This record gives sequence, structure tokens and C-alpha cells, in this order.
Amino acid sequence: MSVCQHQFLPNPAAVTRVYQRRQPERTAAYQIVQHHLETWLSSTREAHPDDNPVPYYVERDLRKFLECGILAHGFARVRCETCGENFLIAYSCKGRGICSSCNTKRLFETSVKLLEHRFPQVPVRQWVITLPKRLRYFLLRDSQLTGGVLQIGLRVIERTLREHCPDAPYTAKYRGITYIQRFGSTLNAHLHYHSCLIDGVFAQTENGLRFYETVGLTQKVIQSAQETIRKRLLRLFVRRGLLSSDESEQMLTWENGGGFPLHAQVTIAANDREGLERLLRPADLCCRATELPGKR
Repeated sequence: MSVCQHQFLPNPAAVTRVYQRRQPERTAAYQIVQHHLETWLSSTREAHPDDNPVPYYVERDLRKFLECGILAHGFARVRCETCGENFLIAYSCKGRGICSSCNTKRLFETSVKLLEHRFPQVPVRQWVITLPKRLRYFLLRDSQLTGGVLQIGLRVIERTLREHCPDAPYTAKYRGITYIQRFGSTLNAHLHYHSCLIDGVFAQTENGLRFYETVGLTQKVIQSAQETIRKRLLRLFVRRGLLSSDESEQMLTWENGGGFPLHAQVTIAANDREGLERLLRPADLCCRATELPGKR
């Protein structure tokens, strides 16, 4: 195995960095997939001969995971201009949800890109939209329904932001990014939304683009927005035939938000770029980031 020491800075106090090839084949996760993938695929398909129990992208990413970081499946040869040492860097799988190495790299690249190119130095607030168990399982395989729920929530939040920005015109727009998280802390099926939104709105004025910061966004205001989201989402599920009118009316009587909590207590100050970078890192490594269209 080739190891190369790099002196990146000319002064003696510079930190020496050492490249060492990672060895995924020695990890427990790799060995489990390697030894049991074919058996699991075969037994699962035999148990469901008339169905497709393993989506194609799951099998694809599992197989690519077995090639990630393995020199036998391709590599690049690198030469250090400082010391002249040659070493090999194995290709990565760039998969989602399975490979911890590729997921971690994507996590940091995403947060840095958003920080440098999407979020100016203004306050940011995180809004978390959650649905009750009675409804969340409908979202797992219905991408149109997942998007419809998100759009309803964001429209309510946009109106709330605009109403609490003094002097902001009706045409003012919000901006941010939403992470669609598909499971909870115990890896249970729990699709919910983490929206990192600028805490205010933008509008085009005679002097250029102007930012209006929110004022008076209290917990009472957030609860009012939550109730509006709950009513609109229940109507959506009734229209799609996933709930009856009686079930919808009953769910409206549930206490403590009726299973539709809306959290918006996490805020980042305009000058806290380090805190914003942490907030913009995906909450889990299998979530999908969706930039809000038309809000630039």
C-alpha cells in the first residue's frame, strides 16, 4: 500500500497530511452485504414471486457498494509533485443511503455549496412538518402526494412569513431548501420535511432586491400556521380518496396539534455561518434535498 506525506504549506509549522487508502472490505457492513446479498435477494424474490419486493435501485446501490473503494474495480493513479511518490485512489460508488463514505462526502459538499451559493448572510429558520402515522405511510411510494403535501405546507409558511414582515409587498417571495427525511431515529418509516428557509422575504424595489426580516413570529403564530396546514392536508387526503370525510372530521378533533406538529424554534443568526453550515447538512444520509423552485 502506498502512503504519501504532503507538506502543503512552506513554513516549518505546516501540518503534514498523510493519504492512506481506506479499506472498506474490512468493515462489518461490507462483509455482511458481501456474504448475504445474493441469499437475501433470492429468498425475498422466492417469497414474493408475483411482486417486485426489491426495487431495482436498492439492488443497484448494494452491488455498487461492494465495488466502492476496491482497487480491483478501478482506480486513479496520483503523483505527488512535492515528494514524487505515486499512489492509487480507488473509484467510489457515489451511491445513496448505503455507503457511509460517499454519503459523508455528499453531506459536506451539499452544505458547503448551499452556504456559498444559495444562502446570503441573513437569518435562517428551520421548519419541520410532520404527519400522523395514520397518513405518513401513504407518502412512502407516492411521489406526487409527497410533493403535494410539501407544497401545501410551504404555501402556508410563505404567507406566514410575508404577514410578519413589515412593509413587505404582497409579491415578496421566500427562499430556502427542503430535506425530505424518510425515517426516524429508530429507522422506522417516518417521512417528514425539514425546510431551512430564510427568515424573511425578498422583493424587487426601485433600489434593487430588498430583504424584509420577520418580526413577531411567536409560538402562537406558528400554532395558527400549523392548524391551517392540518386542515388543508386533511382536505387533500379526502380528495385523493385516502380518507373519508368522517375520518377527516374526527382527526380535526385530536388534541395537541392532531398529529401535525409544526416546529420552527431553531433559528440561525445572520452572522453565524458555522451554525448555518451544520443546519444545512442533511438530517440523515438518505434524505432528498429539494430547492424551492422559482424563489431565487
